[in-house]
Amino acid sequence: MKTSIVFTTYNSPAWLEKVLWGFFVQTAKDFEIIIADDGSRDETRELIEKMRKETSIPIKHVWQEDDGFQKCRILNKAILAAEGEYMIFTDGDCIPRKDFVEQHLRLSEPNTYLSGGYFKLPMNISQAITPEDITSQRAFDVDWLVSMGLKKTHKTMKLTASGTWATFLNKISPARPTWNGHSASCYKKHILAVNGFEETMQYGGQDCEFGDRLVNYGLKAKRIRYSAVCIHLDHKRGYITPEMLQNSKRIRLDTKENKVIQARVGINSH
Repeated sequence: MKTSIVFTTYNSPAWLEKVLWGFFVQTAKDFEIIIADDGSRDETRELIEKMRKETSIPIKHVWQEDDGFQKCRILNKAILAAEGEYMIFTDGDCIPRKDFVEQHLRLSEPNTYLSGGYFKLPMNISQAITPEDITSQRAFDVDWLVSMGLKKTHKTMKLTASGTWATFLNKISPARPTWNGHSASCYKKHILAVNGFEETMQYGGQDCEFGDRLVNYGLKAKRIRYSAVCIHLDHKRGYITPEMLQNSKRIRLDTKENKVIQARVGINSH
């Protein structure tokens, strides 16, 4: 089964490079990478061209002109470019652990979407991580992160849990399984059935709204928070406005109350 990895980026080549190194050392090998670029400048394109020389993994760069925060629109274009039967979504600021793809594929089920987890890093450690820290997997080692200044809390269990312990934590976690932009997956046929992401939404619950429509369509949500893990690099979010959030809240409420299945403006608009 061919697999497509999709994630968005916007003028963050330093973070993008770290994410790509994470995918270059995956234990699973048969996948393509699709970078959904929401209007980045040439620096991002140049980095992608350079990184293609570091791997045999196919990398597609799907770009659109900068028109503000239009994540849903570029995701739909990336989905159309995907050749995989199964699709795994993450973000351009999330470095996947080496078993990230393997776990998504191992735990996938028919008529189900998977809801993975992430561990957020502070800015100083986000900046300090090198390609060698990623390829050696030091960046996922709690002791190393603590030596870099991380405060150890119960949340570090996401990085230490494995096997039956991770399965147990997935089951007892009080967190509701939602479609998470940092770690989620399902079959492409189901994405097409709900018309992809809702392009009338910008920032604020757009990933969860997509998951709501998958559930309205008939899919079950399966929590894999402690199995498929990535580390989330810190960044600013200057693109958010109160109007954007209010609009997104209104659309998501309508999706829930009226059991909406298909995106109002989605993949079929392309």
